[in-house]
Amino acid sequence: MHLAAALLLAWAGALVGWRAATLSGAVTRYLPALLPFLLFVHFAQHAPGIAAGAVVHETWAWVPALDVDLALRLDGFSLLFALLITGIGTLVSIYATAYFSDAPRRENARFMFLILAFMAAMLGTVLSDNLIVMFVFWEATSLLSFMLIGFERHRADARKAALQSLLVTGAGGLALFGGILLIGLAVDTYSLSLIAERIETLVAGPLLVPAIVLVMLGCFTKSAQFPFHFWLPQAMAAPTPASAYLHSATMVKLGVYLLARFDSLLQSVHWYGDTLTVVGMATMLVAALHAVRATGYKAVLAQSTVASLGILVMLIGLRGPVPAMAVCGFIIAHAFYKAALFFCAGTAIHATHISELRKLGGLARFLPYTACAVVLASMSMAGFPPFVGFISKEYLFEAQLGSDWNAIPVIVAVIVNSVMVATAAVVSLRPFFLSRNRPKSIHHGETPGLLAGPLTLGVLGICAGLAPGFFSYYVLNPAASALHGAATTLPFSLWHGLTPMLALSGLVITLGALLAWHWDRLHHALERSPLFGRFNAGKTYQRTVDGILSVARASTAQLQNGDMRRYTLITVIALLGIMAWAMARSGGAWTLSPAGTVLVLPTALLLFGVVGGLVAARTQKILVGLVGVGIVGYGSALFFLLHGAPDLALTQFAVETLVLIVLMAVMVRLPERAEGRREPRERRTDAVLAIVFGVVVFVALFSMLSLPFDTRLSDFFGATSLLEAHGRNVVNVIIVDYRALDTLGEIAVVGFATLGVWGLLRGINRKPASASRSHGGPQK
Repeated sequence: MHLAAALLLAWAGALVGWRAATLSGAVTRYLPALLPFLLFVHFAQHAPGIAAGAVVHETWAWVPALDVDLALRLDGFSLLFALLITGIGTLVSIYATAYFSDAPRRENARFMFLILAFMAAMLGTVLSDNLIVMFVFWEATSLLSFMLIGFERHRADARKAALQSLLVTGAGGLALFGGILLIGLAVDTYSLSLIAERIETLVAGPLLVPAIVLVMLGCFTKSAQFPFHFWLPQAMAAPTPASAYLHSATMVKLGVYLLARFDSLLQSVHWYGDTLTVVGMATMLVAALHAVRATGYKAVLAQSTVASLGILVMLIGLRGPVPAMAVCGFIIAHAFYKAALFFCAGTAIHATHISELRKLGGLARFLPYTACAVVLASMSMAGFPPFVGFISKEYLFEAQLGSDWNAIPVIVAVIVNSVMVATAAVVSLRPFFLSRNRPKSIHHGETPGLLAGPLTLGVLGICAGLAPGFFSYYVLNPAASALHGAATTLPFSLWHGLTPMLALSGLVITLGALLAWHWDRLHHALERSPLFGRFNAGKTYQRTVDGILSVARASTAQLQNGDMRRYTLITVIALLGIMAWAMARSGGAWTLSPAGTVLVLPTALLLFGVVGGLVAARTQKILVGLVGVGIVGYGSALFFLLHGAPDLALTQFAVETLVLIVLMAVMVRLPERAEGRREPRERRTDAVLAIVFGVVVFVALFSMLSLPFDTRLSDFFGATSLLEAHGRNVVNVIIVDYRALDTLGEIAVVGFATLGVWGLLRGINRKPASASRSHGGPQK
């Protein structure tokens, strides 16, 4: 199966899964899980070839004029993500079907469609070799995550969190698109493969800094890096299957994926790696503090996810094959244990209807298999051997010790990983094994669908640690080689000997145990600290949004207040400003030199129009003013007729007559005289603006008439109207062919205005039925 066919199957399968989820029967409801499973098998079949060094390329024409092709590429790094997306997507589909077993079938079907469509968008993002195509899928993930976070639309917090995530990631998407366009301008291609060949052109050009800064901003917002880290914990308002999929294993790693892709290209740009290292460390520290401060079960896991994303960004900033292996190993380890922990948290919340971590306890007696899964996942998160989390932590410390940085990254990593150990202990021991007196009962028990995901991932975490050679050969080394840009064959083994990395791992576990022991004390101390209230990115975001809305309300009150005079005033002032700017730039080209002779009949028509304008401006009688406006219109039609444009004249006559008839039909229902509502000061202002506007337009037209007439455009129309548009009437060809959309717009405006007036007149003629009933017939 081609990559494009697999991608098309993923999108089509979302629709099929939507329909399958509405079927009745305990087994048929799980049919949507077959789609990600089949895709997982398909991508797994590419693993031997990719491990041998092959790279799969496919290109399909899409928009050749803009150098945009549906170019797909499968190498070791994209294969790693494709396997995680489809593998964990299978487990999420199974878990979601069991999780929504008591919900209406339509709700379950809607969720399955969104989660499968999100999987397809994720696959498109990591497989795209064209940056424009990748951006399309990138934005699709933002939109679908917005729908998944706000899935329970009856909850205000879910709607607010969904909007917040859309605004933050959407703003980052705009920055990313700007960076992509600058890269395309610099290297004349949007293909990642060709950009790698022309990277020196980008590095040596003036667009490097703005392009890379915009790309980093887009990735930082997507992967919740400081200072955009606040949206991810709020997104935990999503149902647990969505949290396990979007916010632990897949979507939040999209930014990491793209940063890693560019890191392999920008080896010579040292500030790129340094920036990632600094931002990653800042995110790690902030998220670790918030993890201790959090109260909700999923909120604690979300903050630890932000810290893990900071670790990945920090590792990408380091150079060499060891950091590349550390990135790939940590991606797998984190996906295994964090998705499993979210599954277990969702099962606990689903069973007890309690989301606060401190209110849970003793659930192991009700949910024994879930308790087993949470122990396996938390031990991998803490970095105990023989779990894969232990090996990934060893590579983390080895990458930092071997970098050209000082001891600061190592110190930060020790602190943050100690908090991760404490978090793993708290989220497993407290809700399942401690405080056995609460809760006393549960609402839902364990089912095979709820257990398949966490148990599978928990077992995979220990299998990957006990048999790392299999994962290393088929997945990790090919991914690290693609990331590093050169062949990498580092041993991903459980035992490296008595090394400094092993000592740091032991130190982290010891410190983590102490933090877990004093968790409540630290939690209360941080919760009472005024520092978080003073420097709170979430509150800063809210203040920014509130400020924008306040400005919008104030500007709306000023600009959209229903006062037609103010609308016209603002428009005329803007036009005068633009014309004055144009006249100033022209440098004295505006002159009043006479041009040609004065023609009697056109002059009379113009004076006729002036009289109509004065009548319309001075009279207070509505019908008289309408006649004055009509005089100006009919005078324009006669002016067209005198200058050899009978078709335009007939059009003007028809439109003017139609407008007069429609307006007359409306005006007869209004008072005969219009009351003066403008103050003398406003009248004087209007008169001054009208006079200035007329003088400026007169000077502009008079100056243009004094210049030699440029016949290039008219000659073009005359020469091509018959040959290309097959029309002998040049004016008709211009209206219908050369400016067809403009003409269509004008027709649409007149048509819609006529329909609107017709609807208003029908509403006036129609009397309310209640009024006729109340006044007609005898009263009973």
